[in-house]
Amino acid sequence: MILDLFAGPGGWSQATSVLGVRDVGLEWDAWACRTRTAAGHLTVRTDVAAYPTWPFPGRTHGLIASPPCQAWSIAGKRLGLVDQPLVHQAVEDLAAGRDTRARLLSACRDERSLLAAEPMRYLHALNTVGEPEWIAMEEVPHVLPLWQQYAAILRAWGYSVWAGILNAADYGVPQTRRRAVLLASRVRTAHPPAPTHAQAAEPESLFGPGRARWVSMAQALGWGATDRPVPTVCAGGGPGGGPEPFPSGSRKTLTDARKRGTWTHPADDGATSPGRRGGGPAWCHEAGDSRAVSAAAPGGRARRWSWSLRSNNQAHATTRTIDEPAGTLFFGHRANECTWVATPSDAGDTAAPEPIRIGVREAGVLQTFPANYPWAGNKGQQFSQIGNAVPPLLAGHLLAPHLGATLDPDDFTLAA
Repeated sequence: MILDLFAGPGGWSQATSVLGVRDVGLEWDAWACRTRTAAGHLTVRTDVAAYPTWPFPGRTHGLIASPPCQAWSIAGKRLGLVDQPLVHQAVEDLAAGRDTRARLLSACRDERSLLAAEPMRYLHALNTVGEPEWIAMEEVPHVLPLWQQYAAILRAWGYSVWAGILNAADYGVPQTRRRAVLLASRVRTAHPPAPTHAQAAEPESLFGPGRARWVSMAQALGWGATDRPVPTVCAGGGPGGGPEPFPSGSRKTLTDARKRGTWTHPADDGATSPGRRGGGPAWCHEAGDSRAVSAAAPGGRARRWSWSLRSNNQAHATTRTIDEPAGTLFFGHRANECTWVATPSDAGDTAAPEPIRIGVREAGVLQTFPANYPWAGNKGQQFSQIGNAVPPLLAGHLLAPHLGATLDPDDFTLAA
């Protein structure tokens, strides 16, 4: 089997499924388990730290692990950095067959910190029978020193190991999500997959075609595709001159807007004023084109808006235009609300539309999950699962060499 520790809603599992195999995921969160089950992924709901290791030796081909990142992430208090010496000690002890977790846990500032040592408990048990053949682990960048400790131990056990930082955007993910990755193998030289994308497109050379440009949010979401109208979101006049469709505090998303009829495109009904049925003033943006679009404004003046995705409500939040990849998506705290924001592309006194919260489907697609992925739970629980997941497309690139499979990025369809 392929054992997936801290399996979450199925980032790694979606990748293995696309590559033609299945993993068995161990996961504690009830809503993530419901999502996994609805998506058809094999799941054991359990506490990875409490589950016994004896069922796995003699039957485990590969091990995957993405321990919870909340203790280490810049989105949280980062107490994992304070606890890091204790986690290193736990890894050293578990690699030698000594279980000192209870004593070390009592000294941790964040009890989740020690979860990053749990994969070593499984690896020690599996190593007694010469398993697994390969290992793939992923975490936030601050965990890299811990992965380097794992690497030293695994090399002593006969593995080829690579550990370093990868940017998901370099592999076609529409998000500049940097992660610490460990890859190990008993049968092949471990190294990271060759990047397929770059910040700027590269020309063809004597060695073949260059890397493609990073995938933008607009590309991933299908905004501006030739087979679908470019969406135009309006604020300041709904259908038939109705009230502002996105009032302050609105939780409606860009995707919801079209369903409600509060935005449209000239191609939809032949309207001469983009984004408006029923006439009258409106302030609009064209979501498939960060160059913005002229729109009717009070006094007959044209207004132009550019739309961007802001990663959270904090002062240092990453903000990217829709013709760029998103910044790292993370949720789970009120301050981590990811919103579409409008900025004027020209001078004028017309007020900008209200920020619009990103939708679950949109966030999932930007993580390279299928648009119809069956997220379970309320909006907060769904967003938390998405933010903590491994992008399936990145996981596919990492796993394909170990599985002897050929990765076809077209299998990871983004827009619906």
